[in-house]
Amino acid sequence: MEKRMAGLFDLDGVIFDTESEYTRFWREQGKLAHPEIPDFSSRLKGRTLREILAEYFPQEQQAREIVRRIDDFERQMDFPFIKGSLEFVGILKQNGVKVAIVTSSDDKKMKNVYRIYPQLKTLFDAIITADRITRSKPDPECYLLAAEQLGRKPAECVVFEDSFPGLEAGRRAQMKVVGLATTNAEDQIRDKADRVIPDFSRFTFSDFVHLYSIK
Repeated sequence: MEKRMAGLFDLDGVIFDTESEYTRFWREQGKLAHPEIPDFSSRLKGRTLREILAEYFPQEQQAREIVRRIDDFERQMDFPFIKGSLEFVGILKQNGVKVAIVTSSDDKKMKNVYRIYPQLKTLFDAIITADRITRSKPDPECYLLAAEQLGRKPAECVVFEDSFPGLEAGRRAQMKVVGLATTNAEDQIRDKADRVIPDFSRFTFSDFVHLYSIK
């Protein structure tokens, strides 16, 4: 029986354990192009490539080179799962809960993901990418679009996020928020989420349902 609930999952740092790889990639690009910005990689978390290029690589030739580099980088990625993430999504589905991926990644990157894990296209009821939105996190547009796509009200949705912009987007969408301490330490995100977990290995369906009783 379908339940009036939905789980909305960011991708990198929530489903996939890839945030550290992206941090290294963007840190290197920052050293080459913006050595004056010491925290360059952290400024980009949760943002779409379109916005990153517009703000930090506005010249056409420079942007083209960055796109080439990240395409090469993502084609070689393994996309390992965060512990328990895939199993937890399966449990939600078994219990009649709608699930969606809500990511700042674009469709081109997702093609690399589907090449390795084609089952994701059928496991999730909706997949919202950067190509479907106009404003990236922390704007709530992506999460509100996911709720609409699933036929759910914001109050019926639980967001799973790891980055500061993503956590804020979930809050601004008026949804319950679970923070994954995969990119930032637990004490850094504790006040930005209804609950913080290290991964999904001990997060149960009962824990998910309990979030709806939190005021």
